[in-house]
Parts: sequence; structure tokens; C-alpha cells
Amino acid sequence: MDQEFDYKKALEELEALAVKAEDPATGLDGIDALIARADVLIAGCREYLRSVRENLNGMDSSSK
Repeated sequence: MDQEFDYKKALEELEALAVKAEDPATGLDGIDALIARADVLIAGCREYLRSVRENLNGMDSSSK
């Protein structure tokens, strides 16, 4: 990711994607695009959470 990942915005976008996916007016092609975008956002969230956990683990072990 080129710019800093915004976890909160990613979660908000994922929620909006879920609403669109549940809308009966969204066709199969639309759902496919929503799923592709959700995959990208979920991967970003996982990476962000991994890095936060590693930073916290590093802080914990350096304080001992």
C-alpha cells in the first residue's frame, strides 16, 4: 500500500459494500465487483492488525 492504511475507513467501506451486496437491485456482476473490493480491504485490514499486534508484542517484550 502506497499510502498509510486507514483501518476505520476500510471498515466503513466494508459495511457499505455489505449493504450494496444485500440490495436486490445489485446484479451478479455488481456483486462480483463488490467481492473483489472487499477482498482487497480485508487483506489490508489483516495486514494492519498483524502490524499492530507485532508492535504491541515488541513493546511488551521490551518492557520486561
